[in-house]
Amino acid sequence: MSTRSLEGKVVLITGAAHRIGATTARLMHSQGANIVLHYRSSRQGAQALQAELNEDRPESVVLIQADLLDTEKLPAMVREAHAAWGRLDVLVNNASTFYPTPLGSVTEQNWDELIGSNLKAPFFLAQAAAPHLTRERGCIVNIVDIHADRPLKEHPVYSMAKAGLVMMTKSLAC
Repeated sequence: MSTRSLEGKVVLITGAAHRIGATTARLMHSQGANIVLHYRSSRQGAQALQAELNEDRPESVVLIQADLLDTEKLPAMVREAHAAWGRLDVLVNNASTFYPTPLGSVTEQNWDELIGSNLKAPFFLAQAAAPHLTRERGCIVNIVDIHADRPLKEHPVYSMAKAGLVMMTKSLAC
């Protein structure tokens, strides 16, 4: 098998400026993929990662800034990702909001932020990307953690959102 198994593929990664998203971008880029690196507010981190990867392979990484809680703009984000190289092969739903929400203190804003970034945005991005991914025989990678199965104390909304993302993944795979 080629060490560049993603050669020529286009990968959109949400929340890709730091941590798991940045590591995923580096790995997929090293496999030959062109990367559409999404960030919300981590502009400097995103630009630094873009520069790092483009140094290795010029013009192989583009940036998209977007607030994933603005659902109406998600199809435009996918269109922009597709337009970068005329295709979209992989959507990695990595972006996540994480903070405690002890029962009795949860606000509607907490609910909207946690469910929005961890479940709602991945669904609407998947829906927008589906025609491109189907055409390219691509895939969706949804990032979850152990708290989808084992709730974290004082984090019920986050845990529910990640559990929902697991079910969404299974539902979309049918």
